[in-house]
Amino acid sequence: MAASPIPPPFLHLMRQEFERSLHLRIRSQRRRLSSATLCTPRSSPKATTPKYSLRLMPRTPLPTPRYPCRHTQHVTLSRPFATSAPKRAAVVTANPKKDEEGNEMLIDITERAATRLQEIMTKDSNPSLALRVTVESGGCHGFQYLMSLTNMSAVSQEDDTVFEASNGSGAKVVMDEPSLELLKGSKVDFTMELIGSQFKIVGNPAATSSCGCGTSFDIKP
Repeated sequence: MAASPIPPPFLHLMRQEFERSLHLRIRSQRRRLSSATLCTPRSSPKATTPKYSLRLMPRTPLPTPRYPCRHTQHVTLSRPFATSAPKRAAVVTANPKKDEEGNEMLIDITERAATRLQEIMTKDSNPSLALRVTVESGGCHGFQYLMSLTNMSAVSQEDDTVFEASNGSGAKVVMDEPSLELLKGSKVDFTMELIGSQFKIVGNPAATSSCGCGTSFDIKP
């Protein structure tokens, strides 16, 4: 017996019902997926196992220091350098003198003073010229310097001390013993100023004060 065909109106209604149920099923499936996405926490990435593992080594004592610490004994590690006495600008060539403490009384001659003395010797064609420095009482500070040119033939072999510059210029300075006692440790210099050029004593350890022109000075009591 053949089945009777479904009327078109009923077929249309069945199709609508089927699409409606399919639509509802899809919507519920979407809701379940969205709720699962919102409620389920994100899984953290898997921790990767390091390629090399760290292994703790047993603790070993520190090595004993080679030198004792500062609390026990002071050790000098550096080698001492060999020190030599500084080269003086003048040397004694005749009749050295010593003070009351047994120390040799010395002075220095600056490069400018030696050059000027060499120029004077060359100009006068007299290599025997020397600068005599004498200290006398007077001036505005009690003592004053007196400087003059002299020949080596007039130098006393007993009372005068002769100093010569060590730069090879041949410049010489002559002082008697009382003057050398007041000027030991000082320098003979040559200055060029507005008032004129002159030889001058600088750096006198015995002088406590001096005048502006530098020709007179006072000594320690």
